[in-house]
Amino acid sequence: MHYVIGDIHNELNKLQNVLKQINLRAEDELIVLGDVFDRGVDEANPVDVYFELCKLQGKCTWIRGNHDQWLADYIKKYYEKSERKQKKMQPYWYNSFELMRERMTQVDMLNLADLILELPLQVERDIDGKKYLFAHAMTFQPGQEVQAEYYLMGNYEYDNFLSDGVDGYISMCGHTPTWNLSSGNNLYLDIAPCSIWHNDKKNVYLLDCGCGFGSGKLACMCIETGERYYSDIED
Repeated sequence: MHYVIGDIHNELNKLQNVLKQINLRAEDELIVLGDVFDRGVDEANPVDVYFELCKLQGKCTWIRGNHDQWLADYIKKYYEKSERKQKKMQPYWYNSFELMRERMTQVDMLNLADLILELPLQVERDIDGKKYLFAHAMTFQPGQEVQAEYYLMGNYEYDNFLSDGVDGYISMCGHTPTWNLSSGNNLYLDIAPCSIWHNDKKNVYLLDCGCGFGSGKLACMCIETGERYYSDIED
């Protein structure tokens, strides 16, 4: 089976809750749509979220999100400076960097930054005779030359993308919390508005259900069965 999971944003407990529900097998693949880091309110735990994904080596495909990119860029910038200049730097504007520095060595943090910067911006899969594209904010026709930031943040055609998708593909993205979409309740697969969303054509799905915010959920979906999993499900 193929499972796709939305923005995690440092929420270890919610990630573990969903992973327990889906119970990955050796032959399964978990596709993480990016924004693993930053936010997470009082439960923020970027180090153990990272370790939890490391445990899934061979079963996890991690797509780069804008928050992942920002964290990696800051780590690189910080450690290329002298200690004196580090003290004068503007602090990282989210909580991940300082939380990581408490538990990770400089080498480990630089290795993480290198890993993030090598993550794919878009992944393509053929599943049960259908073609899928996975990216953080917005997908594009394979082979098209696109600026990296458009995969991470979307571009001026984002509204058209939500409406029409990419011809010949089903696109699955995160980035935009689904509660920010004003479309009718029939476009939410579960309890609106904190639910996985799809467009009228059912060729664009958004899985950022606000994880990282106090009232948000982590969402996951099985491609083959359409079954959904949310982090507010009790054991």
